[in-house]
Amino acid sequence: MRGEWGRMVGNIIENNMATVAGKVVSNVEFSHAVYGEGFYSFMLEVPRLSESSDVIPVTISERLTSKEKLTPGTIVEVEGQFRSYNSYSSEGNKLLLTVFAREIAFLDDEKKVKNPNQIFLNGFICKKPIYRTTPFGREITDILLAVNRPYNKSDYIPCIAWGRNARFSEKLSVGDNIKIWGRIQSREYQKKYDSGEVVTKVAYEVSISKMEVAERDKENESPGSGDSPDA
Repeated sequence: MRGEWGRMVGNIIENNMATVAGKVVSNVEFSHAVYGEGFYSFMLEVPRLSESSDVIPVTISERLTSKEKLTPGTIVEVEGQFRSYNSYSSEGNKLLLTVFAREIAFLDDEKKVKNPNQIFLNGFICKKPIYRTTPFGREITDILLAVNRPYNKSDYIPCIAWGRNARFSEKLSVGDNIKIWGRIQSREYQKKYDSGEVVTKVAYEVSISKMEVAERDKENESPGSGDSPDA
């Protein structure tokens, strides 16, 4: 029985695999505790192929490493899962996203990492995909993916498909099981409140470089990688 449970949990963990490497750019702050185990959060600046970078939140257990080692400027590689949490406040319900660390390695040079930002997700479409064109004429489709987690939980991950993958995913339906490969990106946007105040916020999402529909004929699969911008 334990062997079957272990295999089931292992399969669920494999539905969500992320690796990010870069420089710690914030102080480590206490996040929460579960059964006496403390968890901390920090921001990680992850370089892109272009000159820009993504700044991604990371959550880590005190049992993986001491927070004293995670000072600003430290270069690390984190393996784990991209997870979502609901945050309730006076502004309403908000979806928070973070890389939940399972392993961490301390590096001398972030340039030694060949691919500092990669993620694989295997999940189910839980909202009708929204196809649109940007002011610069780029085709994109917004997808919200529900990815199973152990103990009957799910993570809800916003994803963006580009170009021909955007046109392909526009035709997908709620409940379709898809697999996606890509990278985690941070994106600034402005939110205007009823008072007229405009606040700059940051959204986190997965930029898809390759996708396919699970358990379908090859004819129904996505054309594959392509049209995912690095900038």
